[in-house]
Amino acid sequence: MRNWQTSPLRTALTLALLAIASPALHAEDAMNSTSSHFAYIGTYNPNGEGVYRVRVDPASGALSAKTLVSNQPNPAQLTLDAQGRTLYVASEVADFNGSKHGGIIAYRINPVDGGLTQLNQVDSQGAGPVYLSLTPDGRHLLVANYVSGTVAAFPIESDGKLGNASSVQQDQGPAGAGKPAGAVEGSFAASDHNGPHAHMIASDPSGKFVFSTDLGLDRLYQWRFDGASGQLSPNDPPWIAASSAGAGPRHFVFHPDGKTVLLVNEEASTLTSYRFDSQKGTLKQLHAVSSLPADYKGTSFASGLVLSEDGKNLYVANRLHNSIAQFSVGADGELKPVAEIWTRGDYPRSLTLSPDGHYLYAMNQRSDNVTRFSLDKVSGKLSFVEGYTPVGSPSQMVFLPIAK
Repeated sequence: MRNWQTSPLRTALTLALLAIASPALHAEDAMNSTSSHFAYIGTYNPNGEGVYRVRVDPASGALSAKTLVSNQPNPAQLTLDAQGRTLYVASEVADFNGSKHGGIIAYRINPVDGGLTQLNQVDSQGAGPVYLSLTPDGRHLLVANYVSGTVAAFPIESDGKLGNASSVQQDQGPAGAGKPAGAVEGSFAASDHNGPHAHMIASDPSGKFVFSTDLGLDRLYQWRFDGASGQLSPNDPPWIAASSAGAGPRHFVFHPDGKTVLLVNEEASTLTSYRFDSQKGTLKQLHAVSSLPADYKGTSFASGLVLSEDGKNLYVANRLHNSIAQFSVGADGELKPVAEIWTRGDYPRSLTLSPDGHYLYAMNQRSDNVTRFSLDKVSGKLSFVEGYTPVGSPSQMVFLPIAK
C-alpha cells in the first residue's frame, strides 16, 4: 500500500513556508559538528516536512541533532551511492513538472555537516515512485513506480547527476486475487489488486540480472540488464507468480550465499524463499511461512525486511500487529520463527540496520517516531533501547558511510 498524496495547494503552501526557513535548516549544528557519521530519513507530508539528517552515535546508535536538509515534498524513498557522496530521493508527488509522474532528485552531500545541495532532478517515468536502488557498479539507478506499474533505469553521470531514462518497462496483465489466500484467519488485508503496481526493483549481485515485484498483479518480474546501454529486457520466463493468490509481493533481499532470495508478501503477511540461478538469472520457489505469530488472527500488512550481515537472521516488520519478527535462515532457504518484539510504535513501514549490524531501527509511520533496538550478534535477538526519535511519518532511513 502507498501513502495518499497531499493536494497541490497544500504542497505549495508547505514549500513556501519551508523556503523561508531553509538557510537555517542547512546551517543548524554545522558549526558544532564533530562527526561525519550521519543518517537520512525520508518522510511523508504533511507530518513529515522533507528529508531529515540525524547524527548517529557510533557507540550507542542514538540519533540526535535532527535537521531538515531538504523540503522536497513526499521524499519517502532514499538510496546512497557506495562512496557516500550522492543521495538519491524519490518524491512521490503527483504532478512533477506538470506531468502526472513523480520525480527523482540527486543531491551532493557535504561530508562535514551532512548538508545537501541539489544536483539535478528527473521525471521518474511513472506515477508514485516507491523504490530506488543502485546497480552494483553504481552506474545506474533503478526505480519502481507503484501507481503506474512502471520500472525504469537511469544512467548516473560522473558527477552524480542523473541522465535521461535508458529503459522504461510497463507491467501488464490481469489483476491478482482480491483476497490473499495465504493470510491468517480473519484477515481483511486486501488492497490495490486492481492493476499493475510495481513495488520494488533491484539488481542481483553480479549486475547482470534485475528483479521487480508487482503487488497488484501478484508477480515477480525477471529481467536481463545490459550495463553498457542501461537496457532492461525480459528474461525467460519474464515473470513468475507469487507464492499464493493475492499475496502482494513487496520487498526482497539477496542472501550472502549468492543462491537464495528472501521476499516479504504484504497482503498475505508471508515470507517466501527462492533459489536463485546465477547463470540464468531466474528464481524458483523454496519455502513460504507466515510473518505473524502462530496464534495471531486478524488483519496485518507485512512491510520492510532486513537480513543480518552473516545471513543467519531475517527481520520483518508487521504493520497493524506492530511487531518485528525474527526468523532463522537455513542453508536451503528454510525460514523458522525465532522471536518477535513490539516496535513501540504504530505501523512500521521499514526497518534499517546500522552499518556495524549492532542496531536495528523501525520507521513507525503512524506514531511519527523512529525506535531503536540492540541486536545480539550471537542469538540475533532484539532488545528495545529506551529513547524515541520524533520524526513525522518516517518512511525510510539510510546511513552515510563513516569517514575513514
